[in-house]
Amino acid sequence: MFTTLNISAQEVANWSWSQIEPYFADLQARELTEATLDSWLRDWTQIAQLVLEAGERLYVASTLDTTDTARADRYHAYLDQVVEPYMAASQRLKEKLLASNLEAPGFGPSLRQMRAEAEIFREENLPLLTEEQKLTHEYGQIIGTQTVQWEGEEKTLPQLKPIFQSSDRTRRARAWYLATERQLQDREAINDLWTRLMDLRGRIARNAGLPDYRAYKWKQYGRFDYTPEDCLRFHDAIEEVVVPAVERIYERRCRKLGIDSIRPWDKEVDPSGKPPLRPFDTVDELIERGAAIFRAIDPQLGAYFDRMIQGNLLDLENRKGKAPGGYCDTFLASGEPFIFMNAVGIHDDVQTLLHEGGHAFHAFEAAKLPYFQQKDYVPTEFSEVASMSMELLGQPYLARPIGFYEPEDAARATIKHLEGLLEFWPYMAVVDAFQHWVYTNHAEASDPANCDAKWAELWRRFMRAEDWSGLDEAMETGWHRKLHIHEIPLYYIEYGLAQLGAVQVWRNSLRDERQAIASYRSALALGNTKTLPELFAAAGAKFKPDVATLRECVDLIEQTLDRLERA
Repeated sequence: MFTTLNISAQEVANWSWSQIEPYFADLQARELTEATLDSWLRDWTQIAQLVLEAGERLYVASTLDTTDTARADRYHAYLDQVVEPYMAASQRLKEKLLASNLEAPGFGPSLRQMRAEAEIFREENLPLLTEEQKLTHEYGQIIGTQTVQWEGEEKTLPQLKPIFQSSDRTRRARAWYLATERQLQDREAINDLWTRLMDLRGRIARNAGLPDYRAYKWKQYGRFDYTPEDCLRFHDAIEEVVVPAVERIYERRCRKLGIDSIRPWDKEVDPSGKPPLRPFDTVDELIERGAAIFRAIDPQLGAYFDRMIQGNLLDLENRKGKAPGGYCDTFLASGEPFIFMNAVGIHDDVQTLLHEGGHAFHAFEAAKLPYFQQKDYVPTEFSEVASMSMELLGQPYLARPIGFYEPEDAARATIKHLEGLLEFWPYMAVVDAFQHWVYTNHAEASDPANCDAKWAELWRRFMRAEDWSGLDEAMETGWHRKLHIHEIPLYYIEYGLAQLGAVQVWRNSLRDERQAIASYRSALALGNTKTLPELFAAAGAKFKPDVATLRECVDLIEQTLDRLERA
């Protein structure tokens, strides 16, 4: 019957579960032997990829215009009517496969993930998980509709970003206060949403028989190669190694700017007083120059990006009503990724395109694997190595004629990016440590006031280089403005771990660029056929979130910064 599945995911998006269910019933009824295992997995892959891609396409459509309630309603209906029964049917197939004790080549890591999922799966959690997705979508709607009046024009908050690069400190501060006041108007709404999310997440963990939601997410995310205690030690290492490095950066910045301290509105301005980097005027120019950089890094990566351009797989400009942030989604049945972002003409947009491009190339490289689990279950810690490495591999090509800038401005851009790497680790530690506390202190953290206090405590520990005096209300509600905390709980340590891997890939490229990129691509093509440490090793990096590895990376970054600033 699977020969009839020569259809598109867009068609499946219009199907009811009654049209999909017979395919799962067929798989459930089949005898599973060593001889039939490959065809059984391939048929499962065929129907699963269609169902998953249909859902992803509906999700993407809903983020392109959050004001279109019909799109949101259609996506939510698909979650209720198709995704819930799909998850239950998939769980039965996982149990069937696990009971068979059969293992296809390269399927070991996927089986390990399946076992973890089987341990936490509960039928009664399906409607709760659907409700959680709806609430996280509500968060996106709240953030996506935040606008302000700036100099006679309505602006989304992302559209204010260029102002923070202005040399006029008073103007920067005025924009910051305006944006913050608007964000604080939604404080009560986000707090209310938070209490509902916490209730759901607590029930999900209890239903799964686990002591807390952190234990639930640890299994769900397939974190087999490190523990919560490893994360807490990583936080300590960041405090020891990285926080002093950021303080050194901010001391230099203060001297150059002629100010006593770095306020929140001083972080993006060029410390030499030069005008803000303006890499492009139109999204078409961003795409054109981005494509040239990808081709320069590697011709095949350039070909992948050209395919995305031709396939209308990019939506990059910021506009009112569009969901916040940026992402790369993968359409598994089509074997194609989709990049979503909110470009406003600043250098961060260039870095975002490089970052999401890395995710897209991961999807293209892994698309050749036979089973969807090998493509869909890739450890997120390594998925982010793919994206963060691409940000660094693109640095040598930022200058014209390939990239966006004259050589002097390209150096400024690289300095900004490398400083940003150092600034990121402490912020990551705040976000991750906050969530460790939240999900192991459920009752206390269900009160937003306690969350405010914990966030402020962690901010003072890791972000002490910044001066937030007199801005307590804005500082303590910083957790409101971090999308991951609300929409993708406990997903943030991945970025910090991946940055360790990415800096090592970059280090390798400084020694032998061709070999480093070849290793990078080979590692992406492995998908989920290897363990996390093995994937890091394939890319030429070691998976060791300790003081020694962190210090090696920080030393390389600081040495490179010193060289660029002396040039």
